[in-house]
Amino acid sequence: MPLTCAGVVYYAYSFAVSNYSPDTETSNAQSGGVQSVDRAISVLEILAHRGEAGVSEVAAEIDVHKSTAFRLLGALEARGLVEQAGERGKYRLGFGIVRLAGAVTGRLDITQQGRPVCERLAEEIGETVNIAVMQEHYAINLYQVRGPAAVAAHNWVGELTPLHATSSGKILLAYLPAKERAALLSEAGLKKVTPHTITAKAKLEKNLTEARERGYAWTLEELEIGLHALAAPIRNRDGEVIAALSASGPSYRFTEERVHGLAPVLLKGAEEISHRMGYLG
Repeated sequence: MPLTCAGVVYYAYSFAVSNYSPDTETSNAQSGGVQSVDRAISVLEILAHRGEAGVSEVAAEIDVHKSTAFRLLGALEARGLVEQAGERGKYRLGFGIVRLAGAVTGRLDITQQGRPVCERLAEEIGETVNIAVMQEHYAINLYQVRGPAAVAAHNWVGELTPLHATSSGKILLAYLPAKERAALLSEAGLKKVTPHTITAKAKLEKNLTEARERGYAWTLEELEIGLHALAAPIRNRDGEVIAALSASGPSYRFTEERVHGLAPVLLKGAEEISHRMGYLG
């Protein structure tokens, strides 16, 4: 059952507030309320990852006494956020989570969720960072942040770019079912944009296979002479690849060695956006 952090935080906060009494208001009580929120969220995350867990397991995981874990689980169960799994003394997420998740995921905007990550990555990598999605036979850029070294970078927002010649397009192609990918490429064609564009189907398929294995795609002057780029997949709560996070820059600065060296940084950023979109991993 997918778990949305925003929904969990909201409800855990409500749980803590509803159990807070103004008559006993002290700084210690306020600290205790915040701690209750933190522990409640931790319990939900444990159940989300494990599927099921007993009181002892939860207590050990969040480092509290069994009686405290039992009270937390009891309060969450009363709100429908957790439920007992049969008669084995185990707990699992309850259907109350679905209601909360549904209220949040319908409003999730990938550019809104990705904005802070893109801004941080552009500063860290020093190059232009984009979020792109697939539209028919193209990759379209939805959001862009320029790095400090990319003052004169081209504005790609709103532009349609060929899937086979861009790092974003390649990552979107790589995770399509094979038949769907073949049909799409057959219809779109493999136009030679630069002398370095891959236009042979077998060679492109090999390139996409390697992209899936490594977890990221890259292009070296395949869309534009002097431009290098790499991209990583962004997933939704069901694990489907719905967008690509890319970094691009001039080949003299964003060298092939640097492209592959910075891949782990971009992958981590893509994972963070995926998590914001509800993907647990």
